[in-house]
Amino acid sequence: MRIAQIAPLYESVPPARYGGTERVVSYLTEELVRLGHEVTLFASADSETGAELVPCSARALRLDEDTLDPVSLHLIMMEKALRRADEFDVIHSHVDCIGFVMGRRTRVPVLNTLHGRLDNPEHEFIFREYGRSPLISISDAQRAPRPFANWVATVHHGIPPDLYELSPGSGDYLLYIGRVSPEKKVESSINIAMKAGIRLRIAAKVDRVDVDYFESCLKPHLGSSYVEFLGEVDDREKNELLGGALAFLHPVDWPEPFGLSMLEAMACGTPVVARRRGSIPEVVDHGVTGFIFEEDDEAVRIVKDISASGFSRQGCRRRFEERFLQGRMAAGYLAAYELATGRCESGWLKSAE
Repeated sequence: MRIAQIAPLYESVPPARYGGTERVVSYLTEELVRLGHEVTLFASADSETGAELVPCSARALRLDEDTLDPVSLHLIMMEKALRRADEFDVIHSHVDCIGFVMGRRTRVPVLNTLHGRLDNPEHEFIFREYGRSPLISISDAQRAPRPFANWVATVHHGIPPDLYELSPGSGDYLLYIGRVSPEKKVESSINIAMKAGIRLRIAAKVDRVDVDYFESCLKPHLGSSYVEFLGEVDDREKNELLGGALAFLHPVDWPEPFGLSMLEAMACGTPVVARRRGSIPEVVDHGVTGFIFEEDDEAVRIVKDISASGFSRQGCRRRFEERFLQGRMAAGYLAAYELATGRCESGWLKSAE
């Protein structure tokens, strides 16, 4: 199959450090190439892939201070893909709602995976305008705010089986990996760690928009013997941190669309301790790959009792392999591609003119 993958330009594919969507696009692209498909990746020029790379920006945009208008570069990327549309059997966009415009301008089926939250006020207008755009959710929970959209599949994320290693022994610290922002509720991680009397390590990026939150909610605690801030880390460092952790904290307070970092913890056999929001009950098997909580004090009791709970790191890894491998994700997307191309002639999966 001839497949175009359209990635966001904010990070390279794969990202050097932080990056969720671009990381998933990389895992999917490389697995499709391994399976023998002809894949073209539209992404930043500093990306690395076995597919044909079409560079759409000189470098990843997040840390490029010379780029002041990232939307314009994404629009140019759309034009590049449309000019080559006849070369593809299917176009798969990962740039959220921006990808909707392509479906009206080509007869090639355009599938859109939405990677973010869908409850913002502006989504009401965009989903009304592009009501027939074919959508793929990354969890069933992600669909909740827009249940009547044109959902054609749910495909959970998957990661390569050998990217992270099972760590047989439990560690002596708690770990938060991700992004520092109010909706991620990183201050809850600090609260949980300090009440439990267990050291916390934070490996996270801080976007410019979240600097004030970092300064007010996190920085005052960084002098404590309980809290260590490491900044962004790469996959090798992440593997070591996750493998050495007693538990991975994911205390989000937003409608979590998926949570890729939770899979990374599971791959190491490290229990995920996550707040019941959005996709959490869909991704975390309570008691097998982690524990689900509501209030911080409940999480405190969980992390204090993990060592005595009989939690099996080997069992956690096994369940991860059953549910969240790269090959399983690729199979889900291939099924959606085949469905789209098989019904394209009758107008199924096509957007309204």
